[in-house]
Amino acid sequence: MPVPEFDIADRMRKALRHAGISVQQMAEYLDVDRSTVSTWINGRISPSTQTVRLWALRTGVPFTWMCHGTMEPCDLRPPASGSNDVSAASHGHRINNMHSFLFGLAS
Repeated sequence: MPVPEFDIADRMRKALRHAGISVQQMAEYLDVDRSTVSTWINGRISPSTQTVRLWALRTGVPFTWMCHGTMEPCDLRPPASGSNDVSAASHGHRINNMHSFLFGLAS
């Protein structure tokens, strides 16, 4: 009997549950509509790599697990131009702050 595979939407839901964070709280953290978070956790739209990184940081789960369910390194490509993923534009300030924090310390 085959074992079901869990996709990124499944892992996003599990991470929320693990951290005790609601969909609304995550939407506020990412500065997106609640409906956008719902599209990600229901698998209708794939989130950007930046979204997955922020999701992992907020929920306290490893980014590599969020990507593919293991601890192996991730290789998520950014969404193609014209994608329906609005996360990069709507929470770019958080992404820039994260990069400043992570990479600005080495300067």
